[in-house]
Amino acid sequence: MIEVRSEIAAIVFEVAVEAGQQVSAGDMVVVLESMKMEIPVEAPASGSIARLCTEVGASVAEGDLIAVIA
Repeated sequence: MIEVRSEIAAIVFEVAVEAGQQVSAGDMVVVLESMKMEIPVEAPASGSIARLCTEVGASVAEGDLIAVIA
């Protein structure tokens, strides 16, 4: 299992995947918004989204779990 975590405190602007969806390394998982900047969060490895742990509009802190890739 590979954890995808937030690198900054931000608001989830867009969720680009669904649970069960196949992703490749580098695919966008979510887009965070902080100080009017959009920050894409990419999958660090290929696999399937085993769990999605956030939704649009949610606040995330640095280190918060966004998704789990199996």
